[in-house]
Amino acid sequence: MRAFAFWAITVVAALAVAATAALGFWQLGRGRDKDALQAAIEAREALPAVPPEAMSGTELPPLMHRSVVLRGTWDERHTVFLDNRQMHGRVGFYVVTPLKLEGGGAVLVQRGWAPRDFMQREKLPAVQTPPGVVEVRGRIAPPPARLYQFGGAGAAAIRQNLDLDSFRAETGLPLPELAVVQNGAASEGLLRDWPRAGSGSEKNYGYAFQWWALSALIAILYVWFQFIAPRRRKVPPA
Repeated sequence: MRAFAFWAITVVAALAVAATAALGFWQLGRGRDKDALQAAIEAREALPAVPPEAMSGTELPPLMHRSVVLRGTWDERHTVFLDNRQMHGRVGFYVVTPLKLEGGGAVLVQRGWAPRDFMQREKLPAVQTPPGVVEVRGRIAPPPARLYQFGGAGAAAIRQNLDLDSFRAETGLPLPELAVVQNGAASEGLLRDWPRAGSGSEKNYGYAFQWWALSALIAILYVWFQFIAPRRRKVPPA
């Protein structure tokens, strides 16, 4: 029985050490992937700005994360407030407004984040939309991410998601299959501290260390209880 118990514990310990070590390397790989993604994003953002006319006839992948400078007028009456979006751990709205470009066409601009009034849930935040021609600096991104929702999308100012095909029909604007995320300091009642797509690698490195520490602990406990402790019990007292 002792031999069986010894080998059973050995097998279980070996599997546990291998599994926790593998999980550590998996987290390390995820952290490196995020770092590589962040480096790629920063490299694309450093490229020359995309001319506005290039956005209408080009697929999204070649333009992703490229900077752009737009001039046009806001279509304020079609501003949409996307609900349940977070910034700095607070829940509020992503404010999205079409921008009619000076050279023709239009593009969807994710202008910033505004807080929600939880006492009056249907109350819109105080967001200023400048009249006339404005200059918008930002980066090209996919349309706003979709969150789970019950029922249809609806056509109110406050929405859970924005379906681009439906929004084109609703506004009559030839919006391309992309959006522009506006950069810059807080203004017009909006914050623009957007989360970075490649951020968070430090968490993965922390998890990797924790898994490896657990792997080492299992190995140490195995050696102690299987070899060192039994020998100490056999040594007669002085």
